[in-house]
Amino acid sequence: MRPKSKQSRGSDPESSTRTYIAARESLFSPGAAKSADAVRRQKNRTEDLRTPYSRDADRIIHTRAYTRYIDKTQVFYLVENDHITHRVIHVQMVSKIARTIGRSLRLNEDLIEAIALGHDIGHIPYGHFGETCLSRICEQNGIGKFFHNVQSVQFLDQIEACDLTMQVLDGILCHNGEADDIRIEPEPCPDWAAFDEKVRIHAAGRRSSAPMTLEGCVVKFADTIAYIGRDLQDARDVGLVNDITPVPEECTRILGSTNREIINTLIYDLLQHSDSDGAGYISYSQDVEQALINLRTFSRMYIYENPKLTAERDKIERMFRMLFDRYLDDLLDRNTSSRIFTEFIATDWISKKYVESASPAELVRDFIAGMTDRYFAKQFEECVIPRRVVGRFS
Repeated sequence: MRPKSKQSRGSDPESSTRTYIAARESLFSPGAAKSADAVRRQKNRTEDLRTPYSRDADRIIHTRAYTRYIDKTQVFYLVENDHITHRVIHVQMVSKIARTIGRSLRLNEDLIEAIALGHDIGHIPYGHFGETCLSRICEQNGIGKFFHNVQSVQFLDQIEACDLTMQVLDGILCHNGEADDIRIEPEPCPDWAAFDEKVRIHAAGRRSSAPMTLEGCVVKFADTIAYIGRDLQDARDVGLVNDITPVPEECTRILGSTNREIINTLIYDLLQHSDSDGAGYISYSQDVEQALINLRTFSRMYIYENPKLTAERDKIERMFRMLFDRYLDDLLDRNTSSRIFTEFIATDWISKKYVESASPAELVRDFIAGMTDRYFAKQFEECVIPRRVVGRFS
């Protein structure tokens, strides 16, 4: 028997998929973001089998910036241990935790996934300390402070020009989970002019603001849930936290003592105290939030600012300064053999509009911000260690 023709098999795949998506989204909570609400800068693109937010997640995964997650450390830079968390693992955990919360609250998991996958793309070598180093240098060169959440938007919206939806970019911009937020309600962002102003305000130094969607609020909370217990687990594994420095009892009593217990407690508390049907907000209980604040204070003292971890910071800051000055000189001297030309500016994956509009200092900032820890160290060695010739000159 001959196979039926495509026309005789019923409705076309795109039509069937759109019908299925509409039926699925009809089950969302009233506060969930719908596919029909997605807004892009470029209006001449057509959607396909994917929802707009699923398409954004795919676009993020295929960027060069996403690929470089693999060798960016989370907290424990300069520690060789295969079992500690790198940035790529943290991003996957944020995505999983946020989608678990979103599913229970009947929110848009496609939007949550896209925000989660892109939220830390702006992180640079050597974690938050590297961010501090680069920020000082940027200010001295007249281009303002450096913030990884703003840089994430810069990579996806300007440098690689992914044409992501405003809802995804906004969630990425507002993801910072360091603020002591007990309850977050979405703040509307009416158009691209308002979003661009929001980016400018963050770049000027605003540390935190509410996302425009409940999905963005969920990722903001999931960011903290993903790292707070995992950092404690990693700190124990590398010997920074032990029985001599026990976690405060008021934290373990409420949150638990292991990463698994902490994640479980925080997720269940959010689900019990959030509202996606009525007023629309994501919230912890006051007791859990206070315990979380206390645990963050403990982690800051015994993990993030531990002298064993911070001992090499002076060297790292000098590395940032030397590389920044080197690449800035190469740009000003038009040294087209420099890495900043051959591996950044002259590549075919970077927006030409971005290259033409960025200042030399901004180009250097973005080149360094995109480096992995290993590549950063290799470029420093290339700058300071003389090249040896083996056998004869080629």
